[in-house]
Amino acid sequence: MKTVDIKPKPYIKLRIIATLIDYGIYFVFFYTYVTVFNQSPVPGVSRVDGIMALPIFIAWFLYFVVIESVNGTTPGHDICKLKVIKVDGGKLTLGDVFKRRICDCFDILFYGLPAIICIKKTEKHQRIGDLLAGTLVVKRSDITETEIVF
Repeated sequence: MKTVDIKPKPYIKLRIIATLIDYGIYFVFFYTYVTVFNQSPVPGVSRVDGIMALPIFIAWFLYFVVIESVNGTTPGHDICKLKVIKVDGGKLTLGDVFKRRICDCFDILFYGLPAIICIKKTEKHQRIGDLLAGTLVVKRSDITETEIVF
């Protein structure tokens, strides 16, 4: 039997850096895709719409939701040694991560102030998406697993 002891801390700077890395990678893809598949007849204006916009959403889903649900971390969080886990220490599901990530727009709104306030004011240092999904962002070193043998 294993017990998991988790001691979450805010890690606000690391979380900001991880988010900037992740969305920086995503926006490089976004910009490149829109530039290459530009459908606008107006010079200097880039745009994709209809079915051509679908890969942008698929890329977001794969990068943020699928990778995080499989690995417990995105590349940006991995670089910063952060991991996303369930509050009870259990394994993340695709639904958990989707709930968490769908709230990114609210958490990042106004330069991330809603997320920062939420992280500072909640006991387990959770942002809005984490509260909705029942998840925590921790450093790997904050997780202590103990195996109890009978």
